Amino acid sequence: MPAPSDLALAGRVALVTGAAHGQGRAIARALAADGAAIVALDVGAELGYPAYPQGTTAELETLVAEILEAGGRAIPALADVRDAAAVHRAVDAGVEAFGGLDIVINNAGIVAYAELESMTDAEWDAMIGINLTGPFVVARAAVPHLKASGRGVIVNNSSVMGLRGGNRLSHYVASKHGLTGLTKAWAIELAPFGVRVVSIHPTGVDTPMNDGLAAMEGATPQEIAERSAGNLLPGVPWIETSDVAELVRYLVSDRARYITGAQYTLDAGLLTR
Repeated sequence: MPAPSDLALAGRVALVTGAAHGQGRAIARALAADGAAIVALDVGAELGYPAYPQGTTAELETLVAEILEAGGRAIPALADVRDAAAVHRAVDAGVEAFGGLDIVINNAGIVAYAELESMTDAEWDAMIGINLTGPFVVARAAVPHLKASGRGVIVNNSSVMGLRGGNRLSHYVASKHGLTGLTKAWAIELAPFGVRVVSIHPTGVDTPMNDGLAAMEGATPQEIAERSAGNLLPGVPWIETSDVAELVRYLVSDRARYITGAQYTLDAGLLTR
């Protein structure tokens, strides 16, 4: 077993949004296992839209407890990613606790179906606000620290819908395509400071969000996955959160030191069709 100082991310600090459950929780645990100190950020409250459960403060606390019990370092941070003041407080708390910030995982997001004709302004604003404005708010607060790090990394968790269209998903697709564009723009702007920026594009992932979306549609998670995925690999209706975490732990490591501005699909072959 390697000494803590020999771990791939030893001495680095990672901020993970949407960390309470699902993909964010898996990513936070994986980066902590690689030696990073974790600022685990989540809204920890219901949003009203979409009408499925969000990450809770109890889930956030158990995540931090698990990391601490394993010998790692972590603090919880409650914030809506649209709330610039709350996000700044979370970033400042992480820097004060751990001495800097090296990695940002823009993972928090929502999804819901809506037809164009009946989509409300509130539904559009919520989707764009959380999925696109949120990463901007988080990155803006974090960038001074990432520049100071000299080895900063931002990973934007987009979706296969950030590279294609989707039925009754125009607000979601717009937000995820926007995140792909932000990735490219930030990569150009931040490269002179040694900060890398990449986006990942998973197919459907087995998460509480997927379960909540199925409940809203009166369908099973399997039916939801089959409706939008079309994965090329047989018998793979969705991928697991651990698959996403494995890709992220590579992209934030020095093994990916020359990767920036790139889009990484994790789609079981979906986009090949």
